[in-house]
Amino acid sequence: MTDFNSYPLLERIDNPQQLRQLSSTELIRLAEELRGFLIATISETGGHFSSNLGVVELTIALHYAFDTPNDRLVWDVGHQSYPHKILTERREALHQIRQYGGISGFPKRCESPYDTFGVGHSSTSISAALGMALAAQQKGENRRVVAVIGDGAMTAGMAFEALNHAGDLDANLLVILNDNEMSISPNVGALQQYLGRVLSSSLYTGVRESGKKILQNMPSQLRELARLTEEHMKGMFVPGTLFEELGFNYIGPVDGHDLPMLLNTLNNVRELEGPQFLHVITKKGKGYAPAEADPCTYHGVSAFNKISGKMEAKSPSKPTYTKVFGDWLCDMAAHDERLIGITPAMREGSGMVRFSERFPQRYFDVGIAEQHSVTLAAGMACEGLKPVVAIYSTFLQRAYDQLIHDVALQNLPVLFAVDRAGLVGTDGPTHAGSFDLSYLRCIPNMLIMAPADENECRLMLNTGFAHTGPAVVRYPRGSGPGVEVQSDVKTTLPIGKGEVRREGRKIAFLAFGSLVQPALQAAEVLNASVVNMRFVKPLDAAQVLVAAQTHELLVTLEENAVMGGAGSGINEYLQTQGLRIPLLNLGLPDTYIQHGSQSQLLADAGLDKQGILQAVTQHLKRLGISLTPETQKRLTAAVEQPRV
Repeated sequence: MTDFNSYPLLERIDNPQQLRQLSSTELIRLAEELRGFLIATISETGGHFSSNLGVVELTIALHYAFDTPNDRLVWDVGHQSYPHKILTERREALHQIRQYGGISGFPKRCESPYDTFGVGHSSTSISAALGMALAAQQKGENRRVVAVIGDGAMTAGMAFEALNHAGDLDANLLVILNDNEMSISPNVGALQQYLGRVLSSSLYTGVRESGKKILQNMPSQLRELARLTEEHMKGMFVPGTLFEELGFNYIGPVDGHDLPMLLNTLNNVRELEGPQFLHVITKKGKGYAPAEADPCTYHGVSAFNKISGKMEAKSPSKPTYTKVFGDWLCDMAAHDERLIGITPAMREGSGMVRFSERFPQRYFDVGIAEQHSVTLAAGMACEGLKPVVAIYSTFLQRAYDQLIHDVALQNLPVLFAVDRAGLVGTDGPTHAGSFDLSYLRCIPNMLIMAPADENECRLMLNTGFAHTGPAVVRYPRGSGPGVEVQSDVKTTLPIGKGEVRREGRKIAFLAFGSLVQPALQAAEVLNASVVNMRFVKPLDAAQVLVAAQTHELLVTLEENAVMGGAGSGINEYLQTQGLRIPLLNLGLPDTYIQHGSQSQLLADAGLDKQGILQAVTQHLKRLGISLTPETQKRLTAAVEQPRV
C-alpha cells in the first residue's frame, strides 16, 4: 500500500545530480515515495493527476540517464511534468502548484533551468527539441536532446511534420512516445519488452551498422533486398515501421514502469547517433487504484480524499456555460438533423459527452488537430450540413488560417462554440482566452457574440446556428450570474442589437459578455447607464451613437485584450462618425496574466467592481468631470472598501 506520509529518500533528493548517486534498489524505492508524495500533495491542492502518476519511473530514468539540464529534456503538453518538477528543486513548492503566486502547472523557462521549453498546448515537443538539437550542432556543443510526447499529442499534424523533418537529418534527437494506453497501441507483452532491449543494445545496432557497410559494396538490387527483408521481419514484431520509414531508429515497446529496463534501454539509446524513437508503454493513473480505473475523471482533479479517492462534494451550483452549450447541442440536434458536432479532443471539457452518446453518428472527435477540425467543418458545410465546432479560445488560435481561408472567405455556415474565453484561472497564460475578440473581429463575414448570462448564451447559440455564414459564441469558463435557461431552440436575437440594462447619467458602460455583471455593480455606485452590447460584430452602432450623444464619458468593458478588442471597435466607429467624446477602454492589459483563481486574476486586471470604479475615478479626475455629492460619497466609500 502506498505510504502517503513517509518520504525519507525523496527528501534527500533536491536535484538530478543527487538522484544519480542512488543505487538501482534505491531508485525503485524513490519511485514509490515520489508517487506517494504526488498523491498526498495533489489530493490537497488539485491539479493534473493521472497523467503524472503514469510517468514517475520514466521521469526518474530520464534524469538518471541524461545529464540534465545540460542535456535538454522537453515535455509535451506539460501536464505530465509534476514528477519532473519534484526532482528539479521544486519539491517543497508543489503544495502551491497552479495557485496564485505558486509554481506553474506546466514547464516554464523562467521558473527553472530544467524547464527547457515552455509548453501548455500539445504536440510542440518534437519541433522544439529538434531545434535545440540542431542548435547544438551549429554551436559545436555535445549534448543530447529528448522530447517526451504522449497523451494524444501524436494525433496532431505538427508532431508528424517535425518527425518528417527530423528523420531527414542526422541530429542526435531522442523522441519518447509515452503511450499511456489512451493513444496509439496496446501493451503487447514480454516479447516486445525483450525486443526493446535487443533493438537498443550495442550488439544489435553494431550488427546493423556493420551490415550497412558490407552492403555498400554490393549490387544495388541486393542492398534493396536486404533492406526490405530487415524491415519486413522487424515489422512482424514491432509496431514501428511508420517511424522507421520516417527516418528514425525505432526501439520498443518497453514497459514504462520497469525502472531497471528503462535505465538499461536509455543508457543504450544515449550512445546512439542520429534520430531515435523510443516507444514506452505506461499506465495513466499508475499506483492509485481510482485513477487507474478512471484515468479520464482523474486527469484533472480538485481536492480529494487520498485514501478513498472521493472528490470533495460540491454544493449544487449554477450551471456552467459549458453545460448550457452541451444541453443546447443535444436539443438542437434533436430538432435539426443537419447538426454535426466536432471537437479537437475536448469532448469532456467542451460539454459534449451526452451529445456523443445520443448522436454518435453525428459526433466527430478529430484528436488534437485544431486545423483539421475547422476545415472538416468547412467541407461539411459545403454539402449542406450545419457543423458546430466546440473549441477552447486558446486552441482556436491554432487554426487561424483555416478559420480565415476555409470558412470565412467562403462565408460558410459554421458555428464556433468558443469556450474558456477570457481568463481561465489555474491553467494560466497558456490556456487563457485573452485574444479571440481581437483576432476574430478583423475577419470579414464573421458574426461574433458574447453572452452576459446563461440564457443569453442559449439564445446566441440559436442565433449562430440559424445564421447563413460563420458565427462565434464566446463564453467564459465556469458559471454565469444564475439566470434561468429556457429550452427553446427557435428563438433568435436580432443581429447587431444590444440592450440597455440600466439608465443613468453622465457615464455609460458599454459592456461585452462576462463583464456586464461587474458593470452593473459599478453602475449602481456611479448612477451610470449600462448597455449589454451582445454583439462584437456587427456592433450596435445606433446604441453606441445614442450613448455618445447623451453621456459625458463612455467606458467599454471586455474580458479580452484591450488592444484590438471590442472596445477598439467602438473607438473606430466613433472616429468614422467624427464624434469626439471622452472614452475609457477597460480590458485585459498588454501582458500575460499568470495563474490563480479567476476572481483574483480579474481583480488584478482591474476588471472587478472595485477595479472598474478606481479606473473610472482616475479618468474622471483627468477629465475634470464632477459627480453629484451623493454619487461621489457612494463612490468614495466603495473604492475604499476592502475587496472580498
